Amino acid sequence: MRKLWSAIKWLFKTGIKFTLAGVTLFFLTNAWVILMNENRLYDDIQDLPVNDVGLVLGTSKRLSSGYTNPYFTYRIKAAAKLYKAGKVKCLLVSGDNKHHSYNEPRDIQNALIKLGVPESSITLDYAGFRTLDSVVRSKKVFQQDQITVISQRFHNYRAAFVGKHYGVDVVAYNARSPRRWDYPIYREYLARPKAILDLYILRTKPKFLGKKEYICP
Repeated sequence: MRKLWSAIKWLFKTGIKFTLAGVTLFFLTNAWVILMNENRLYDDIQDLPVNDVGLVLGTSKRLSSGYTNPYFTYRIKAAAKLYKAGKVKCLLVSGDNKHHSYNEPRDIQNALIKLGVPESSITLDYAGFRTLDSVVRSKKVFQQDQITVISQRFHNYRAAFVGKHYGVDVVAYNARSPRRWDYPIYREYLARPKAILDLYILRTKPKFLGKKEYICP
């Protein structure tokens, strides 16, 4: 009985140690991604540097409830705003294209055209399955060493982090976020440690690369 109790105490103490280590690692990795890229994110369009290409990171047009996704709406408005202000010459729209009825790049393109962005200034990347894929493909496939990422602030930190790792000179414009805290924001706290794991340990590559394409001549 004494041995059993000793084993239980050892397991309990070990579990606490692993839990504390995990929590510490969680906060440290999030802090690393944020602090490393704070100076690359912009809220004021006047301060944002000019780049040839704005990379619009994809998201679904509608929520599971059927309502319009506010992250989508604010991201599109931000992209159109930068284009009209001359902060980018063209837009690279990168997102998921799961099937015919779910096509993030196509939905974003249609929304941008409605806001006055000409179709000739929009390039679609249908293989932006993850943020890593979108950022890496902007360099490896679309030949861009400097880009302006367009997404919400919480997302832009990770995109800039990935870009810096791959030698892309990234600045990011923070689109408006909904006032409420919801799933995308909470998920991002886990996505940042995963990004570090992908970049430095697993050496994860984009799902697809393909032949090089040239945009914004």
